[in-house]
Amino acid sequence: MYKVLLFDGGVYRVNELYELVEDVGGFIIQKTQTHVQILVTLAIPEEEKDVIERKSQELGAKLTEIPLGGTEIAVVAPTLGRHHMPHPVCDIAEHLRRYGAITVVMGLARGKGRKSAQISAEEKALINEYDAAVFVLGNFEDCIKTEKVRLFEDIKVPVVVACGPSIDALPNCKAIVSGVCRRVERMRRAEDIAKLEEVAEKVSKVIEERRRIIDEDPLFVHPAEVRQRIETLPVVQKSLRPAPIVLHLDGLRVKIPYYEWKDQLESIEVYGRKLREIAELSDSRLDGSTLIRIYSASKVESMNQLGSVNSLGDRSAASAKE
Repeated sequence: MYKVLLFDGGVYRVNELYELVEDVGGFIIQKTQTHVQILVTLAIPEEEKDVIERKSQELGAKLTEIPLGGTEIAVVAPTLGRHHMPHPVCDIAEHLRRYGAITVVMGLARGKGRKSAQISAEEKALINEYDAAVFVLGNFEDCIKTEKVRLFEDIKVPVVVACGPSIDALPNCKAIVSGVCRRVERMRRAEDIAKLEEVAEKVSKVIEERRRIIDEDPLFVHPAEVRQRIETLPVVQKSLRPAPIVLHLDGLRVKIPYYEWKDQLESIEVYGRKLREIAELSDSRLDGSTLIRIYSASKVESMNQLGSVNSLGDRSAASAKE
């Protein structure tokens, strides 16, 4: 399983780090250089972490683990109205970013009310494009247990609920953080920061569990390797959208229109194969974006075997006709 780390140091001899990361089978996810300082986000096999730590110490840099690096997480509120858009929603989204996640705040179109709150199929499909979802609910225990639980039915990605009352368990929910109620001020006090840390810890555990499940049947190629090839497209290099390529646990989101750039994306070569042979490309529900889901190595292998059998059958049929 890969660990995502943040290297914070100088540019002097940083090429030695790049070479070492490549040698241990890791990938550079992102570089951000400011004058002589540089931040490098990298993914390496977890057993090679000590090697990278020693090199970072040798270069005088700081190395920290970012457990949510390479993920995109939705923070969902019942609505975007002032009543349902309390400060905790923004504070949670901001705090998860400090752990390396790309976060998106969402409000449901018809999430208002107790019995009238609902979520559409389109909204569920959009949430399912992310790696996990954090639902920020209110203060009434019976409302959450009997009514709001319907909001995360049929959500396929792991769900974490943050709410006011103390609740032990909810259906279709991986983790619950209580004590995060609606308020009219920012979460700045020590006990508030502790709650934000608790949310980040629960989300990190959920993401860690998903990573281990994926590692049981590993992807054909790491999403960071596909990203390196897509970054060479001129349309991506000229894109003015923030974070034009976002990594997911099992793929990535490219913020260019699917129907306009489908052929170019599918033709990208990755280890001698076209991208369409090792991944599923589809139109994202996020406007003007393309979603790429990378197949597992076992699925690519089975597709190859099936293709060989079909090819052999076609040749046999052609010979029989002759």
